[in-house]
Amino acid sequence: MSMKTKLALGAAVGLAIIGAVSCSADTGDSKSGSSSSAAAEGASGGTSGKGAAKDKKSAKGSQADQFKAFVNKNGTAKEKEAVAHVTKVQGADEQNDILDSVDIHTDFTGGLMGKGTGPAKLIASVFADWKHSENGLVTVYDADGELLGNGNF
Repeated sequence: MSMKTKLALGAAVGLAIIGAVSCSADTGDSKSGSSSSAAAEGASGGTSGKGAAKDKKSAKGSQADQFKAFVNKNGTAKEKEAVAHVTKVQGADEQNDILDSVDIHTDFTGGLMGKGTGPAKLIASVFADWKHSENGLVTVYDADGELLGNGNF
């Protein structure tokens, strides 16, 4: 067998393995199928799919608004005061109980040496009351993106 034939055969086998792995990696969450069906419905004028999901999210409010609403309804005065500084919450709506990670951004300044470290622990604690995960980590950041604190949820 010539060298070119061996290389071509190796490349074909490699592509077949990659294709088999990518086909078997479907987790059953139907994200890949929903994107193609959403595109088809979008082309036909349908309202379901990603556009409807965005409408549903905007109807409920942002993750930060949902978190603040929960704390305003169920929290103590100190928790409400701390959560009033939350500007953005990322990752709270997508959980799989394996490695969940949520980032909470606040308007505190000064990083670990600033005045936001105490409220950050309180924010992480009250977040654990709102969302539950088998293996979740919530991290609270200041306005400059510096770490203030974290906790499990």
